[in-house]
Amino acid sequence: MNKFTVHKGLVAPMDRENVDTDAIIPKQFLKSIRKTGFGPNLFDEWRYLDAGYPGQDPASRQPNPDFVLNQPRFAGASILLSRKNFGCGSSREHAPWAIDQYGFRALIAPSYADIFFNNCFKNGLLPIQLTEAQVSQLFDEVAAFPGYTLTIDLERQVIVKPQGEEIPFEVQAFRKYCLLNGFDDIGLTLRHRDEIKAFEAHRLATKPWLAHTMLPGA
Repeated sequence: MNKFTVHKGLVAPMDRENVDTDAIIPKQFLKSIRKTGFGPNLFDEWRYLDAGYPGQDPASRQPNPDFVLNQPRFAGASILLSRKNFGCGSSREHAPWAIDQYGFRALIAPSYADIFFNNCFKNGLLPIQLTEAQVSQLFDEVAAFPGYTLTIDLERQVIVKPQGEEIPFEVQAFRKYCLLNGFDDIGLTLRHRDEIKAFEAHRLATKPWLAHTMLPGA
């Protein structure tokens, strides 16, 4: 997955509490496990006026002009600001896939559902938790200043506002290490590929019978 070190991006405000994973990526799009192609269907039922289905051409859809991500001032946003309990509902990993593939790199909210929170880190997204008062202030500033951007410095664990004010945030050390280095679960394992190869070679040399597949009924 992509490394996360320092990211500067436009902020889009999702002014809703309890945004669940079925809203993030509706159930009809869960048939695919390819981990690609979910960005056009992020927040599908809110983002479009017509019903969406897998394989549909996004250019043929009817965008909802009132939905925040369809407003020109938030085009290209890469930081999503939301209210408490973001990502609640089912544990579908497609939700962070869709958020990432839309173009978001970080989320800011007062709280997240546990499974969604964990899935974000495993897919290269940084979910930042701030107090409700801090989040409300950011909502006010986004509304007041078109083109509002934030800089997120993961190494220093701070959010830098346009005027230079810094907001510190917490992140667990191991998760920080994985994001800074771009390691998902597979990437963590592949750090030990030489040891794995050496172990497999030794096992084959000392126990060659383990290399043979048993036939059914044998």
